[in-house]
Amino acid sequence: MKKRPIFTSRIFMGLIFLFLYAPIFLLIAFSFNSTKSRTVWSGFTLDWYSQLFHDSTIMNSLTTTIAVSVFAALIATVAGTFAAIGFFNMKRRWQSPLLAINNIPVINADIVTGVSLCLLFVSLGSLLKFELGFGTLLIAHITFNIPYVILSVMPKLYQLDKNLVDAAQDLGCTWMQAFYKVIIPEIMPGIINGMIIAFTMSIDDFVISYFTAGSKVQTLSMTIYAMTRKRVSPKINAVSTLLFVFVLIMLLIINVREIRQEKQLNKKKLSNK
Repeated sequence: MKKRPIFTSRIFMGLIFLFLYAPIFLLIAFSFNSTKSRTVWSGFTLDWYSQLFHDSTIMNSLTTTIAVSVFAALIATVAGTFAAIGFFNMKRRWQSPLLAINNIPVINADIVTGVSLCLLFVSLGSLLKFELGFGTLLIAHITFNIPYVILSVMPKLYQLDKNLVDAAQDLGCTWMQAFYKVIIPEIMPGIINGMIIAFTMSIDDFVISYFTAGSKVQTLSMTIYAMTRKRVSPKINAVSTLLFVFVLIMLLIINVREIRQEKQLNKKKLSNK
């Protein structure tokens, strides 16, 4: 009698996954279709991928996307790491409300964040005489990436043994030396996870980029959106496939790292016992 509910739940889970991923698998399959048909399979080809890499518009938007994602991830990682250390050393009465404020951009709708940043940049631009472009796009990505870095680094700070810093200072290290030689190596897994998440969020973003990039700069997601408004080309299937595979690889790296970190933490707990 107990097997039937389990079997039924697995069927429903399989149907949910099929509903979620069947369109993506269909898109991937037709990115290799030899004709422009989106319903009839005519044969295998890599011509659409070849045309994709010869399309100057797509390649320029890809270059912009990678540049924004790399710079935003690096800057957000540094800022988020120092912010997490600052939160960790605060008193509880200040730490809790500030962490709640930090979580707002994470759970907030992208449309709200995008419109808010757009209004901010437009109002500041009229005063400081600048326009929306690569700079505003980069600032926007840094802004919504920092909370993710903080959330990745904070658990590692809670796992940090405070006696290690005291021991390093007793052995002659200054506070700054103890910070770079003890604290940073101990929380490095969280820093790397935060950087990977920030990079993935940036390269996958559309809504916030759409409102803060202006008319002269386009990311890859914005270019795909513009292409779909005119005529759906098989090149869209190809670029969407590459983007999906890249994001999937990044997520797999994050999950594998978290699993390894949990195993190492469990081994340390068992060895201490």
